[in-house]
Amino acid sequence: MSESAALDAPLAPTRALQGPLYARLGIFAPVAALQAEVSQLMAHDWLPHVNRADYDGAWDVMPLRCQRQHAAAHPILQGFALNDPAQEWQDLPVLRTYPVIRQLLDRLACPLKSVRLMRLHAGASIRPHRDHGLHLGCGEARLHVPVWTNTEVHFLVAGQEVPMREGELWYFNADEEHAVVNHSSTARTHLVMDCGANPWLVHRVQEGAFGA
Repeated sequence: MSESAALDAPLAPTRALQGPLYARLGIFAPVAALQAEVSQLMAHDWLPHVNRADYDGAWDVMPLRCQRQHAAAHPILQGFALNDPAQEWQDLPVLRTYPVIRQLLDRLACPLKSVRLMRLHAGASIRPHRDHGLHLGCGEARLHVPVWTNTEVHFLVAGQEVPMREGELWYFNADEEHAVVNHSSTARTHLVMDCGANPWLVHRVQEGAFGA
């Protein structure tokens, strides 16, 4: 390869470009208040996750924020139309009556995309998989806040267990292989947010990095 061609070639993916495997951001939700709100949301209709080949048992979703063009559409599009090129996002009406969740979202000084609750039922598991391009190096970030979890729930990223506890805000590199197993007798429920990785978020992730 000529010197000029080498200069024009794209950079190969590296750990530095992708960022850490996972990080705990220094933002915490009030656990009891968050659980009280999500308990009320349990009365709503939740959607079985559409990627049925990726899990065993029951895994369902409650969309709270979606692409604007789907705000009046079927909830399946609100919860799962994540590959659509549309970039306008908005809260769903259900979110207006849950101030604890809304206040937590307002603390994120980064572009906010999809927001949903995700519940992995007792004895269920999410099989190892990758969400290609979903990491800091591609300008995207997935954040989790455990609402209910316990020591019998195991969240693995690239073979490493992420020690998530209730009320904590976590980032993980979803482009790496990850899986979840719920060995407990109760459901594990997380608030999950997809965000644009702006300088504020990159800095917070780097501050709290594990497995860099």
